[in-house]
Amino acid sequence: MGIIKLTNIRVYAYHGCLVEEGKIGSDYRVDVSVKANLQPSAGTDNLKDTVDYVHINRIVKEEMAIRSKLLEHVSKRILDRIFNEIPIAEEATVEVSKINPPIGGNVEMVTIEMTLHRHNHKQQSEL
Repeated sequence: MGIIKLTNIRVYAYHGCLVEEGKIGSDYRVDVSVKANLQPSAGTDNLKDTVDYVHINRIVKEEMAIRSKLLEHVSKRILDRIFNEIPIAEEATVEVSKINPPIGGNVEMVTIEMTLHRHNHKQQSEL
């Protein structure tokens, strides 16, 4: 097993429960970690045998562009796409952080972290 990590993907998006958040938007940070068997790609040196981090980055940017009230909802959509589009992904963790959230205090960021295993994703999809 190996891990592919994308750290500090920066995006501007319009998530949140407040009407103003949907109009003004905020800065976000997204971190993604995907566990997969990387031994085949270590031997073949072929992109088709690994987790393509360009693909993961595209998933994050596309899903972050779709407005949601809750960061949990965005995180789940990112996880679903990783498992639906990257067959060798066995486990993935997504952290979505809102930078300087509008919560009436000096808070650098609020982060939602979700982890999903392929086995659990299959079970949820069948429900």
